[in-house]
Amino acid sequence: MADTTRTDPVPTSPLDRYFKIAERGSTLSREVRGGLVTFFTMAYIIVLNPLIIGTQRDVDGQFLGGGGAPNLALVAAATALVAGVLTILMGAFANFPLALAAGLGLNAFVAFAIASKMTWADAMGLVVIEGLVILLLVLTGLRKAVFSAVPPELKVAISVGIGLFIALIGFVDAGFVRRTQSPPVPVELGAGGQLAGWPVLVFALGLIAMIIMMALRVKGAILIGIIGATILAVVIEAIGKIGPAVSSTGAVNPHGWALSVPALPDKVAEIPNFSLVGQFSLLGGFERIGVVAAVLFVFTLLLADFFDTIGTMTATAAEAGLLDEDGSPPNAQRILIVDSLAAAAGGAASVSSNTSYIESAAGIGEGARTGLASIVTGVLFLLATFLAPLVAIIPNEAAAPALVVVGFLMMTQVRGIDWDDYGIAIPAFLTIILMPFTYSITAGIGAGFISYVILRAVRGRAREVHPLMWGVAVLFVIYFALDPLQQLLGVK
Repeated sequence: MADTTRTDPVPTSPLDRYFKIAERGSTLSREVRGGLVTFFTMAYIIVLNPLIIGTQRDVDGQFLGGGGAPNLALVAAATALVAGVLTILMGAFANFPLALAAGLGLNAFVAFAIASKMTWADAMGLVVIEGLVILLLVLTGLRKAVFSAVPPELKVAISVGIGLFIALIGFVDAGFVRRTQSPPVPVELGAGGQLAGWPVLVFALGLIAMIIMMALRVKGAILIGIIGATILAVVIEAIGKIGPAVSSTGAVNPHGWALSVPALPDKVAEIPNFSLVGQFSLLGGFERIGVVAAVLFVFTLLLADFFDTIGTMTATAAEAGLLDEDGSPPNAQRILIVDSLAAAAGGAASVSSNTSYIESAAGIGEGARTGLASIVTGVLFLLATFLAPLVAIIPNEAAAPALVVVGFLMMTQVRGIDWDDYGIAIPAFLTIILMPFTYSITAGIGAGFISYVILRAVRGRAREVHPLMWGVAVLFVIYFALDPLQQLLGVK
């Protein structure tokens, strides 16, 4: 008699069937909770992106959006809008728990390297072109082919390296680790080698609380930790009047809050202004600085964006247990299409290239496994366009513990690397260690790829290297040598 016992989860609703919630071992409550955690972990971008691109003048002395003074609210509204729309698209089209927003590092490059040589509209036009080029590479299959050519153990190394990278971001954002004022030591514990100030205490207590709750298997540990730390921060600021780390006059307070001062806002909601959307000039950059210089800028943006996303989606899929036998996440092509559109959309909305966020792993740590979590995150971003005053009360010190905890979770994958085989172990090591040491995911991946190809070649195993790996390694050599190439070509 046949065994009719059902072992697979049975979808119970159209929502379950579309997102494959039961099939991926999740529940509706986990997806909602994961989406909430991802949002609160990366909501800082609504504040941070305006501080990076909204406070820098272009070559004509104008701030983003026009005018002689920064308009941070304008940039914040557009930042949240693009992040919300593209994150919802990621959830609905790719069914993957990955959120998108303006890319850190990319926005700094746009602000300090590109806009300083052209107008903001010209700079954002180059960002749009970069996104369209990546989209073309995705549609032709080249981007996914490159991803598939990467050895599985290097993919593991990428995940581990990103884990260390975001843990470092958490410690630095909280002021637990700081740049030292006495070289050659680059960083130190707290200020002057000591932990000092109430904000650092908020971070430490938040981290300890999350660790304890995770060890006790408390559901929603990360979200509870963020909310609890935020409430504590608001109370401490109300009593102690600590203020920001850097005041509006430029005065430095090493014991102040790093980014936003936690306090109840004067108003809960306001009507957002989206007038930044569409303020870009597609070919203006080429006219302003010439074809060669503009192409080099687009190439730099493209290369950084190209591999950051591959690393991010691999890391998050691995953490969620969604990688197939080839080490690829589900719907990889759709994920890459949405991410490419996000790059172009970020430029079109004048908020810099949008990309997939590794902070999505925080939501995965809370149980998110499907695109429904991304839709929850995206809706919260859209609501944040109206509720920016509420989002602003969450200080870095309250959200940073989540990054450290997720970094630990991703670090556990390191056991998947064969450390006895130096041909793969050394490239894996360079990939892992250079991400936090250079504060760049792209630098770590590039060093790993180049060293892998070199070691395979010198050991007489060059034929084992996929042709695309050779091509990508050459591109990374060019990437690392951009400055001397620019000098050779006479580009400043």
